[in-house]
Amino acid sequence: MATVNVDLVFTGNCKEAFDFYKSVFGGEYSYFSKYIDMPSYDSTKIPAEGSEKIMHISLPISKETSLMGNDHIEYFGRKTIFGNNFSLSINAESKEEADRL
Repeated sequence: MATVNVDLVFTGNCKEAFDFYKSVFGGEYSYFSKYIDMPSYDSTKIPAEGSEKIMHISLPISKETSLMGNDHIEYFGRKTIFGNNFSLSINAESKEEADRL
C-alpha cells in the first residue's frame, strides 16, 4: 500500500514550525539538515543568511506518515507563495502500484 507524506515549504521559520509539530505529535526527527550541510555547498554562491536555513527536515508522525519540510531561499530562483507552498510525496511499494497510481 502506498504512503502519502506532505512536504511543507517555509520562508525561514521551518525549524520553529517543526519544533511545534514535534511538541504536538512527539517523536524525533528522522532527518535534519541545513543548506550549509550540502556536500556541494559553496559559500560564494549561497548567501550567508540562507546557509543556516533548513534544507530538509522529516518528522515521522505515525508508522505510515511523515511531515517533511524545508525553507526556500531565493538563491534557487523560486518564490514561495502561500497556497503553493506544499507538495505531496507518494511512495509506492512496487512499480506496478506506482504505474496504477
